Amino acid sequence: MTDAALPHAAAETAAPVRRDFGLKRRHAAEARFRFYGIAAITIGLAFLAILLISIFSKGYTAFVQTSITVPVEFSAQIIDKDDKRATDPKVLVSANYPVIARNALAKALGVDPADKKAMKEISNFVSDGSRSLLRDIVASDPSVIGTTRNVTLLAAADIDSANKGQIDLNVPEAKRKVSDQQLAWLNQLKAAGQVSTPFNWGLLTFGASSRPETAGLGVALVGSLYMMAIVLLCALPIGVAASIYLEEFAKKNRFTDFIEVNINNLAAVPSIVYGLLGLAVFINFFGMPRSAPLVGGFVLTLMTLPTIIIATRAALRSVPPSIRSAALGIGASKMQMVFDHVLPLATPGILTGTIIGLARALGETAPLLLIGMVAFVADRPATPLDPATALPVQIYMWANEAERAFVERTSGAIIVLLVFLALMNLAAILLRRRFERRW
Repeated sequence: MTDAALPHAAAETAAPVRRDFGLKRRHAAEARFRFYGIAAITIGLAFLAILLISIFSKGYTAFVQTSITVPVEFSAQIIDKDDKRATDPKVLVSANYPVIARNALAKALGVDPADKKAMKEISNFVSDGSRSLLRDIVASDPSVIGTTRNVTLLAAADIDSANKGQIDLNVPEAKRKVSDQQLAWLNQLKAAGQVSTPFNWGLLTFGASSRPETAGLGVALVGSLYMMAIVLLCALPIGVAASIYLEEFAKKNRFTDFIEVNINNLAAVPSIVYGLLGLAVFINFFGMPRSAPLVGGFVLTLMTLPTIIIATRAALRSVPPSIRSAALGIGASKMQMVFDHVLPLATPGILTGTIIGLARALGETAPLLLIGMVAFVADRPATPLDPATALPVQIYMWANEAERAFVERTSGAIIVLLVFLALMNLAAILLRRRFERRW
């Protein structure tokens, strides 16, 4: 009897040990899983931090621009030697304004105009954009001819980089674009209080330029604004209407199943395919103008539609069936039920999906490249039919430039694009929280 009971006693003694071992093993697995999750999040945040630090460290200086304030003599001998401006206003446009800027800077630095070498270095000290600045001053007020006024001129890109500490001054003079003489002049002007670094509004207002200091995002911002407006006006009503029909009115059969499958597949199609479609249909078949925001808006509309349709259908499904039953029970027609009861409750999800789709469209580059929105456009487009670029395309164009200062402009443009994307995503979150109803 005693011997027969021993195996049972041993089993009862060993069971807690096995249970404790299994419990420890599960706890260890949970701890490992928690560690893997925290490690994955940490790695992701680290890469994100590296990316943002890299962009902001290179791009924040693009929002300030070195400027030089000097007394400028608007010499009549240079601008209008024969006094023809009364009969021929074109002489005010074609005058040699770079010489005026160069002479003003030479006088401020105490340089002899007869010193050709020094005058050549002075010509590279101030931006060639001073031509348009001085021309606009004279064109708007011809009475300045023959007078001397203080004018703030943009420094050349290399001088701007030197002033911001972006050029290694320890290397030999022959290996850098800024000479020792130009550095001495820069320090002289800084000591005299004639050098400043105000906010660079030109980054947001200027158009395309081969000179970094006069290149800006003005055309790209207007082009992107036109395209987003076209996408919103086209994609939102079409997407919502298609979603309402498929979700509320269409019969469930093979045809609607085929449509649903293709909508889901279109959401995953690479954006460059939409660019090829836009090139073939809108430009080659319909003959629409290249580089126009109208074409870009239509292409981005095709790309955004699947996202809006999927998000809208999900929002419609989230409305409880009791809402539909109650509306029909009090005598509402199916149309009234959908538009007066279901659609208002699904609005937060629809708005969220629309804004996310617009944010994706705002950052697209490949389809816009194929429809020719890489043109060199200096003037802001007045209508969606005028040539323009877009923010991501402008970033792509600047990234291919060889000038050192364009690296700064590229990172600055990325910061502007990220700000717009962040604001759009924040708007989506706020709209959802503002109108969302929990059931």
